[in-house]
Amino acid sequence: MPTKASKAKGKQKPQEEKREESLQAVILADSYESRFAPFTLERPRCLLPLANTPLIEYTLEFLAHAGVDDILVYCGSHTEQVEEYINASKWKLPCSPFKRLLLVKSDATSVGDAMRDLDNRGLITGDFLLVNGDLVSNISIEPALARHRARREKDKNAIMTLILREAGTYHRTKAINHQPVFISDPTVDRCLHYEEIHTAGNKGKYVSLDPDLLSTHAELEIREDLIDCQIDICTPDVLGLWSDNFDYQSVRTSFLFGVLKDHELHGKTIHLHVVADQYAARIRSLRAYDAVSRDTMARWTYPLCPDSNRAPGQNYRYTKNKTYQESGVTLGRTGEVGAGCVLGRDTVIEEGARVRGSTLGRNCRIGQNVHIEESYLWDNVVVGDGSTIRKAVIAEGVVIGKGCTVEAGALVSYNVRVADNITIERARKITRAKLGDSAFSQRTDIAIAGDEGEGYEYAANSDDGSDASDFPTQLYRNPPASESASSLSSLQSEELDFEPAEDRLRRPSFMSETSDELAPNKDFHVEATASILDGLQKEDLPENIFLELNAFRMTLDASQREVRRAVVAAFIRRIASLEGSGTKIREAVKQVFSKYRSVIERIVFDKETDDKPDQVDFLLCVQRELVSRERGENYLLFVANELYDLELVEKDGILQWWADARSTEGGMAKVRGLTQKFISFLEEAEDDDESDEDEDSE
Repeated sequence: MPTKASKAKGKQKPQEEKREESLQAVILADSYESRFAPFTLERPRCLLPLANTPLIEYTLEFLAHAGVDDILVYCGSHTEQVEEYINASKWKLPCSPFKRLLLVKSDATSVGDAMRDLDNRGLITGDFLLVNGDLVSNISIEPALARHRARREKDKNAIMTLILREAGTYHRTKAINHQPVFISDPTVDRCLHYEEIHTAGNKGKYVSLDPDLLSTHAELEIREDLIDCQIDICTPDVLGLWSDNFDYQSVRTSFLFGVLKDHELHGKTIHLHVVADQYAARIRSLRAYDAVSRDTMARWTYPLCPDSNRAPGQNYRYTKNKTYQESGVTLGRTGEVGAGCVLGRDTVIEEGARVRGSTLGRNCRIGQNVHIEESYLWDNVVVGDGSTIRKAVIAEGVVIGKGCTVEAGALVSYNVRVADNITIERARKITRAKLGDSAFSQRTDIAIAGDEGEGYEYAANSDDGSDASDFPTQLYRNPPASESASSLSSLQSEELDFEPAEDRLRRPSFMSETSDELAPNKDFHVEATASILDGLQKEDLPENIFLELNAFRMTLDASQREVRRAVVAAFIRRIASLEGSGTKIREAVKQVFSKYRSVIERIVFDKETDDKPDQVDFLLCVQRELVSRERGENYLLFVANELYDLELVEKDGILQWWADARSTEGGMAKVRGLTQKFISFLEEAEDDDESDEDEDSE
């Protein structure tokens, strides 16, 4: 018969298991850097709005879905603002999914200092998630958490699991000039080495690998295609390592690198968990801010989209022209709002104003004949009549006078006032914050926003503790070219987030080089094809489809060839869909190409030249898309004929395509059969034309 003590022990076991399975989270609300200056001089990055919702809301939603019980919000700068926001939010209500939401105030100046302070406070009692307050993610962490706990049960030295998102080598949310490389043992998902390679110029494109790793591991996996959003599952031992090593300051380049390097000394192991079909990104830079904003509007972050109305008081709805709009928005009779916009409550857009691909906060006043393109205007912004704003960020409370021009890359911080007829030059940063010598300097101590304006130029001081590359004085290396081909995504990231033209042509990577034919921009192709196909299915206007396609092209730096390839893929899939619903191939081809001919006209540019490289490329894309499709021969014949009838492709273009050696390589030849008669017809017509010319000359 069991004793009372054994009974008591048996009763306690479920409670111990329950306590063991609880999960804490630490949010680093301070980024400990100045990449979002001058905005972060007056407000913490975690409270900056993305699609009119504070960034920290996305992070808290992620943690709520992850099943976190206990959250510690670790504050640094602007602690009072974070505290005020959290205390007034839904997360402090009795119905909150969190049992505890505690703000931790500290004077730490780096992540390392914060982690050591957290260890000293003794607030962490078990496994915890370490994330930043600028995280946007819909990843489900349950599989990663289960594997982490299973490993920890077998080996107490398995102290950390990094959750990474699989993506292409070049991705819109990744920094351009540096590339994180993870080297692991894929048999146990153990991370063996971490390094960041710098891709700018001709140096630093290699990793330094310990030769012992090659001899002690039968298999190594080298990954540079991962997006690291710093979603880390940690045991309390992680904090101990931070405390034992006062030289650790950053999570990756010092802590992760150091722990992996000193594995033989302490025996601690770190593991990777890679997800492929979910979304995660950090708003590390203004380039990432632009990219994630567009992803949010394109619903890649679902359910974290504006019309989910996560923040208190929101009532967004998703309209048929792919715009998110709150109640109370007023649009003038001749005002226009294009696709891909977010419009906050009580915003007024007056007569003749045009807004394209932009976010407008609440209570904005957009004057007559104002043009706003691919820009972000936060709450309570006023723009005077006749002004133009392109690819810029305008903070809350700013007043832009009449007839002003705000050029690409400009950042206008809180409550700045710009007088009439002023041009804010490309990449200029303007603030009204109190000027301190330790923060930044002002040009000869005079306003740059006009005689009646209020605002000063922000410029970094090299003594502020930040990397000087965080504060580029010129964000575009070649201004005229970048103006036409770039968007806000050209703004700075960790290291001056632009890519030199020569490097963009080389596209260097840690992996072996492949041709453009074999290694297209995968991210662009997938997203652009899906966007075009969605527009075709919804029968959107051709100009709206092309506008969104062009936005993808600029954001992901895609070539015109990649644009043609995406258009062809979407058109062929739409034709196949119509055929599957009972429409004959000929009719389906005619229906799609005739209605959306203007899309093709905008991506083929060689009508006035003897050589037809664009037309040849377009037809090769069509042919390649049909190689693996049933009845590909039939499709090719009808498509070629329709393109010719609509004068989208000229006779010379078709004959040059047919004579091109690429059209007969591999499986390409098998879809040419039925089209031969059409080619013969064109060749005979050409011979007749030449005969007529000869007769005329005689």
